[in-house]
Amino acid sequence: MNAVADRVVGDAGLKEGRKVLLYYGIGLLGMALSGLAAWRVRSAFATYSQVPSSNGYTAAEAAHVMMRNAGITDVEIVPVAGQLSDHYDPTHKRLALSEGVYGSRSVAALGIACHEAGHAIQHAQGYFPLQITSALWKPAALGESMGLMVIVLGLMMGMVNIAMLGLILFGATLAFQLVTLPVEFDATARAKREIINAGIIHPSEREGVDAVLNAAALTYVAAAFTTILYFLYYASAITGRSDE
Repeated sequence: MNAVADRVVGDAGLKEGRKVLLYYGIGLLGMALSGLAAWRVRSAFATYSQVPSSNGYTAAEAAHVMMRNAGITDVEIVPVAGQLSDHYDPTHKRLALSEGVYGSRSVAALGIACHEAGHAIQHAQGYFPLQITSALWKPAALGESMGLMVIVLGLMMGMVNIAMLGLILFGATLAFQLVTLPVEFDATARAKREIINAGIIHPSEREGVDAVLNAAALTYVAAAFTTILYFLYYASAITGRSDE
């Protein structure tokens, strides 16, 4: 009888040990992917920020040209502090370019500026995935800050319904990240296309733009992939607890 009990306890301990290893394995994999993606962005930007465009546009001018060609005249282009902190603010119709990008004439800076201009064009044209990300932003922020905590609390208390609520909250974060992918890919595609069509860079300089924007896209892929793994991990844990 004691041998059977010891075996049950041992199996349970082994199972929990595997769960812990899997959890930390996902975390390490996520950090490795995110670190690799971030390194590729920094490396590509460092390389091509030293390559001036032959046509002489600054990044701010490039963004202005790209938006003007799309009929957009009501978006303000402003410098913002930080490194690679470039973004488009749809609420205030403001395109913010970081210190190393705004006045730069490098191929890297022009690519980044045109990518952000791509977001402004998406907004002006009512690009549907961008509308979805705007709707999901607040639920995603709540899911990121509260979802995992509610899941863990529910599992610790043995309350599957609470854990499931946390999983739904965390799912909003996952949904946001997944919908962000086509938004970012589309903005990149617009930038690559229009930066040539508008004569902002010479076609021979396209390689640098591709390198920087493709590396930046990988950061979103890495983040979404890691979130998917964690979502599946916790979904499995909750399902296993409900079957007990």
